[in-house]
Amino acid sequence: MKYVDEFRDGALARGIAARIRATVDPDRDYRIMEFCGGHTHAISRYGLEDLLPGNLRLVHGPGCPVCVLPIGRLDQAIALARRPEVILCCYGDMMRVPASGRDSLIRAKAAGADVRMVYSSTDALAVAQAAPEREVVFFAIGFETTTPATAAALSQARALGLKNFSVLCNHVLTPSAMRAILDASGPDAVRVDAFIGPGHVSAVIGTAPYEPFAETYGKPIAIAGFEPLDVLQAVLMLVEQFRDGRCVVENQYARAVGRDGNRKAQALVAETLVLRESFEWRGLGSIPFSALRVADAYAGFDAERRFGLDYTPVPDHPACECGTILRGAKRPNECRIFATGCTPENPVGACMVSPEGACAAHYLYGRFRDLAAE
Repeated sequence: MKYVDEFRDGALARGIAARIRATVDPDRDYRIMEFCGGHTHAISRYGLEDLLPGNLRLVHGPGCPVCVLPIGRLDQAIALARRPEVILCCYGDMMRVPASGRDSLIRAKAAGADVRMVYSSTDALAVAQAAPEREVVFFAIGFETTTPATAAALSQARALGLKNFSVLCNHVLTPSAMRAILDASGPDAVRVDAFIGPGHVSAVIGTAPYEPFAETYGKPIAIAGFEPLDVLQAVLMLVEQFRDGRCVVENQYARAVGRDGNRKAQALVAETLVLRESFEWRGLGSIPFSALRVADAYAGFDAERRFGLDYTPVPDHPACECGTILRGAKRPNECRIFATGCTPENPVGACMVSPEGACAAHYLYGRFRDLAAE
């Protein structure tokens, strides 16, 4: 297939769904976690769960980079933005995420802070070059997908000799989060039988980093693209593994992903960024070696060191279930303020803000099926 509409063909989708129904064991149930928020939106938008058998449940995972960032990290960015010498550059989906006291970057901007939405780290570099008298901070977030762009900005800033550019680094790592989900015990434990692996992340890191989850944890994984047929084919691959008694990493998204990933991007990240010993995630708590910071060789471009920033954990809003939704323990409609006290126009939690958030996806698409089922 060459064109997007071919990956959205309804007849083909129904055919794959029929194969899934014919393959599943009616005497067992299946819980498959789609890690990536892009998959969550595809599932909700195209109503894929309606095509699946009742004993197969798709579980939303913590793959929304905006959602997993805890309030304390957002508070750091807002505090920096309010400094008169600072221009804070960030991606657009961070602007409305609630911080302490329902504050946000867009409210800080309305109050006079110089907060600028950028489409790339290169845009932030351009701002620094155009305003040498100001301190320009790039608020870097995301999984492995966006990390190489931040690494490239650090490398380019040093090559240009920029003295007024720094990065507030909040990049997080997919395998560490998957491991935390599988290692959880007690009330935080969530049953996951298999994973639909993230396509864009895997284009960077490859499929090899997932192999321990199949070998050690006994959890099949299928890397998938983001169109409805991609997701359905990944589900079919996984239920076929269960049927055949296999447990491996399969790559549905072979048109974009290889086993070794993007070696050039990996090398650039390794040069400019290093592992943090620990990092707090919303919903998952502090996870060791699950995030990146600016490497010592690039310390002059590290906003945390340049501005002497300390991290203070901040609890989420007590009515918000974003944390439990991120680890797959609840669905969005099981939050008592979903679509009432918390909407995209008035978000209480990050999951309702981001285009990759599970609550935003369910608000846009899934809630209408909830009404129809009542």
